[in-house]
Amino acid sequence: MYYMTNNNLTNNILISNLIADFNPKDLAKGIASRVRARRLELNLTQAALAKKSGVSLGSLQRFENQAEISLKSLLKLAVALNATAEFKTLFSTVNYQHIEDVIASQRSITRKRGRKHD
Repeated sequence: MYYMTNNNLTNNILISNLIADFNPKDLAKGIASRVRARRLELNLTQAALAKKSGVSLGSLQRFENQAEISLKSLLKLAVALNATAEFKTLFSTVNYQHIEDVIASQRSITRKRGRKHD
């Protein structure tokens, strides 16, 4: 039993370290970089992508340079770049690491709303 507890602790530490590597700013920078790369692969200028997506040129430039954009504008860019598949599955499934996690999730009560915290 100690081995399983120790193994779970090790897995939790590894997962925590992976999560710590993904802060919102780094995620946004990575997405902006991939949008820019996709735009260049399609041989589009910023102005052309802005026109095609309906996102203002200034918003697109700010996104590519500072990784700041509204969700609505990001979705418009994804549609224009034919890259919406990931958005369709975002937050839809849980990725389990162990069979114990699956069993525990089946035992848990499905909540209809969150607990209030101050």
